[in-house]
Amino acid sequence: MTEETRRTARAGRRPPEVRCRAGAVQAATVPDAFPDAPGAYADDGLRIEAARVEAGTAVVAVAGEIDLRTAGPLRDRLVETHGRLSGTGPRRLVADFAAVPFCDAAGLGALVAAHNQISAAGGEIALAGVRPAQLRLFKITGLHRLFAIHRDVEAALSGQDSPTRSG
Repeated sequence: MTEETRRTARAGRRPPEVRCRAGAVQAATVPDAFPDAPGAYADDGLRIEAARVEAGTAVVAVAGEIDLRTAGPLRDRLVETHGRLSGTGPRRLVADFAAVPFCDAAGLGALVAAHNQISAAGGEIALAGVRPAQLRLFKITGLHRLFAIHRDVEAALSGQDSPTRSG
């Protein structure tokens, strides 16, 4: 095969499909109508929305898989949302992970980066609704000591449950 035929053959190839954990083709689904709220973001199958501000805490709803494609936007939107809201009072940000079915190492790195930027500005991030498999990753990596992890948003807002920060 000559160099010319190799280039022609490569140009006609289909790129490999991206497959998720179970081997199914991963579709990037973006809702047609996403609310245009401050801090709202929807792309690559990830949705991030500033849901509400209550008792000096801003709640951000996160929905979709967090992986290498979506980790950067997650970090950026958490920091941006905290920056917008911290000027009006809330210094604490609760990320609601109830609709996050998957979070890999890139997602954990994005959370740590967001934590570092937000804590440097005098704020903090707490997590709510983290699934058991994700909680296991937080414990394996020791990140459960960095983030307060609550069973749900209501528990994070009320402070009634004991956040997961110990071993």
